[in-house]
Amino acid sequence: MKKILILGAGKSSTFLIEYLAKTSQNNKRLIIVADLSKEEAIKRTRGLPNTEAVSFDTSEQNSREELIQKADIVVSMLPAFLHPLIAKDCLNFGKHFFSASYESDEMREMKFEIEKKNLLFLNECGLDPGIDHMSAMQIINREKGLGNEIISFKSFTGGLLAPESEDNPWKYKFTWNPRNVVLAGQGVSRFIRNGKYKYIPYHMLFRRLEKINFDEIGEFEAYPNRDSLSYRSVYGLDNIPTILRGTLRRTGFCQSWDVFVQLGLTDDSFEMNLPNEFTNRMFINSFLPYHPDKTVEIKMKELLPWINDEILEKIRWLGILENIALPKFKGSPASILQKILEKKWGLDKDDKDMIVMQHQFEIESKGIKKRLTSSLVCIGEDQNRTAMAKTVGLPLAIAVDLFLKGVINKTGLLLPTYPEIYNPLLSELQKQGIKFTEKESL
Repeated sequence: MKKILILGAGKSSTFLIEYLAKTSQNNKRLIIVADLSKEEAIKRTRGLPNTEAVSFDTSEQNSREELIQKADIVVSMLPAFLHPLIAKDCLNFGKHFFSASYESDEMREMKFEIEKKNLLFLNECGLDPGIDHMSAMQIINREKGLGNEIISFKSFTGGLLAPESEDNPWKYKFTWNPRNVVLAGQGVSRFIRNGKYKYIPYHMLFRRLEKINFDEIGEFEAYPNRDSLSYRSVYGLDNIPTILRGTLRRTGFCQSWDVFVQLGLTDDSFEMNLPNEFTNRMFINSFLPYHPDKTVEIKMKELLPWINDEILEKIRWLGILENIALPKFKGSPASILQKILEKKWGLDKDDKDMIVMQHQFEIESKGIKKRLTSSLVCIGEDQNRTAMAKTVGLPLAIAVDLFLKGVINKTGLLLPTYPEIYNPLLSELQKQGIKFTEKESL
């Protein structure tokens, strides 16, 4: 009997566990779900065949190693910083390793030993990274096979609210890790456009936007991700004149969010220790110039003249201009802002999330240029069966299933950018309702 060990029973593991449990019924497999909270593991496995829930603590080396030694395949749904620790154990004990997270430098240092032991360590097999890689590579290799040249490639992804749940001025709520949302984009974004290298520092990021349209759900705006340049080699597009990857938000979000960026409220580099009587309004005022008479609103508009009534209304709706008790008095500005936002951007019980992804290609074929757009829209069912959980967990589950069946027979330290991996995986994802729609125009 093959044993699949899933480390981490958070919300993103829902579809992963369900799919592997379902496919285990006709195969001799046991799915072991391990989490720091055994109750959470039990909740995820309740009613599912061939599953077992156990408690698990990464810091307890002996029990961790014992658990991994008993498995044939380890799927890590833990925070990304823990992947190298688990991967090292898998390497030591000769176990295959799967994750949805980015391939790290620590993982690359294991490459030779992974290959030597004939193991498969498959990373970046979730949504983004994951489905983005596979769907893009399928088109890229198809067009190359036809003798066509790809001269521009742009790819955008967003984790947002389903249209029916957009019930606030921002048309946004936290559908994934709030901290990652608050800190998104920090650093320098880099890409290439028409053969010219472009760099956008963080303080300018939310002003350099692309307009993106989906036929069925309307208009969005995209800001560039930190590193698009490295994907030229990942996608085999080393000489492409234009490549850009970005994150999607509803139109109007970024200009309003930029107020917090410009004021310094998203800074995570220092800690504030504020008096217990501090309010939300006092918090934002602490980032504005002193004036004995002018209001916070006036000072904001004077400091950032592009703030209009619509932007001010969005900020006011968050409660950050109110004289109510600050939810947190010690921490970085970003962590305090996050606590304020969590009160207003938390999901209601009937809210549904949505994943949107769009690839935009410019392709030259026999002297004729065409545009090809490939779009994905996936809407969640409820707060437990979210679109995020589905698009992160299902690719991993399918990859594990295909590997155990021998459909995927590659080994080494890999990304899902090989036809032997992405073709059968995308085919199964389509059966599960995760499918792209293509449009061509001249």
